[in-house]
Amino acid sequence: MSILRVDGLTRRFGGLVANNDITFAIPAHGVSAVIGPNGAGKTTLFNMISGFMEPSEGRVTFDGKIITGVRPEEIAARGLVRTFQLTQLFQNLSVLENVKVGCHVRTRAGVFAALTRPAWARREEAETDAKARALIDLVGLSDQTEQLAGVLPYGQQRLLEIARAMATEPRLMLLDEPAAGLNHDETAQLGTLIRRIAAGGTTVLLIEHDMRLVMKTADHIVVLNFGRKIAEGTPAQIQENEDVVEAYLGGVEMLDA
Repeated sequence: MSILRVDGLTRRFGGLVANNDITFAIPAHGVSAVIGPNGAGKTTLFNMISGFMEPSEGRVTFDGKIITGVRPEEIAARGLVRTFQLTQLFQNLSVLENVKVGCHVRTRAGVFAALTRPAWARREEAETDAKARALIDLVGLSDQTEQLAGVLPYGQQRLLEIARAMATEPRLMLLDEPAAGLNHDETAQLGTLIRRIAAGGTTVLLIEHDMRLVMKTADHIVVLNFGRKIAEGTPAQIQENEDVVEAYLGGVEMLDA
């Protein structure tokens, strides 16, 4: 059963075709990845899936419902969230406050309740605090809870962004190059975290250039090159695909790295 399907997705920028008639389905649960050389159209694809960009043609279906043309905040409310290549944290808020921002997508309290603080709103705030702290612990930042996000090392900012995305209680989470800028140990920690998230019931779809992370983490891989899908399958199938090896120009050594 698929949780996400894209059908004939195309995006043109004048005479440039960034994505050309891309079709694939992402199975519910587990980890999937979109890979391809720089300029293959991966981030443009994510932008269309998450509502930040309108496709020129084609449609996106999430959880059985077409979401093409739906605003990003509505898509997030339906359970599809994403992170970006560059972190989008509130730099002057603490780690805890950043995650609470994500939690409030699922809360009821508005301005009036925040001012009057009825009993139900106080209970909700306590539950939000506990939920945020649990997610901070999940990504390994429990010792940084009160630290400002802007002073965290880059690798920890990446983890914080994942915690904030998880706070929205997503069914599908898109991660755009989550290992970018991470060292070997941080990347290994990230891979473990992604598998834990998937084991908890959230489907993960990532764009990633670190082939070691992809091959060890993903169950299903889609490969793009020059805006087209050139392959789809398991990690083993992708590593044996001649079109993929040629597209990367690094041969088998790159895929096995």
